Amino acid sequence: MSSISRLASLRARIELPVVRGASGLLEGRHRSIFSGHGQDFDELVEYRPGDDPKDIDWKTSARAGHPVIKRFQKETNLSMVLAVDTGRSMAALTPTGETKAEVALLLAEVIAYLARWRGDQVGLVAGDAERLQQMPPRQGTRHLELLLRRLEADMGLDAPPSDMSRVLHRVLTASARRSLIVVITDEARPGPDAEMDLRRLRTRHEVIVMAVADMRPTELLDHTGLVVDVDGGPLPQFVRHDRAIRREAEEATAARRAAVRAMLRRRGVEVGVATGTADAVDALVDLLRRQRHARH
Repeated sequence: MSSISRLASLRARIELPVVRGASGLLEGRHRSIFSGHGQDFDELVEYRPGDDPKDIDWKTSARAGHPVIKRFQKETNLSMVLAVDTGRSMAALTPTGETKAEVALLLAEVIAYLARWRGDQVGLVAGDAERLQQMPPRQGTRHLELLLRRLEADMGLDAPPSDMSRVLHRVLTASARRSLIVVITDEARPGPDAEMDLRRLRTRHEVIVMAVADMRPTELLDHTGLVVDVDGGPLPQFVRHDRAIRREAEEATAARRAAVRAMLRRRGVEVGVATGTADAVDALVDLLRRQRHARH
């Protein structure tokens, strides 16, 4: 599929009620009611101490017999930043047999599609141990298609190792406006080395993490010949069939996932997990719902 047509292709695959539901979960992050001029008129309300006297509607106040002000509603575009892991580990397999990169790209597509639907801005900070690329938050189909195309080009088996700490540190230094930071990586990240950057990000922005699940060692027997270990290639048969080794690998993987979840809980960051492209949209919608509830 051509990257140029990613948003158009997604439109044919995603159901409108899902889009509306996900869009609704973003409401409230960018709407503010204030008194002032130059914005869309909202309503007339009684003047209260602390309101700006310049906003008093004198004709209406004369009719009402008490001071009345015009209240206006300001709609500001929500700024989102995709903080995406483009390291080699994203070329490994998910439980569905897809690559994690495929799932990560779909998640980025859905967020870009929602942004275009709402008129919001999306920026990108993507990288690994050797590369970092950044695109400032902007609106428009052309910008979003370019963002997705650049992201797709950086993912693959020839990529350098992952380093989410570098990615999050760049987001921290590059994003001045309060934004929704959507981190897209796998279940092993962000690691302990990224905790301080996450803590600092949380003081300035909203942060959520969409993790793409790894294929479990116990599932390897069903995928002989496929690349699960991105550094070593296809796993040897004796590893696949050795129950003790697979059990140790499963325990190590579970411990790493638990450590990441514990760190995210300490920092008040909600996380969602997608096992493949089939459940990626539902996982993202569920994460947005939980994040919205956590804010109230």
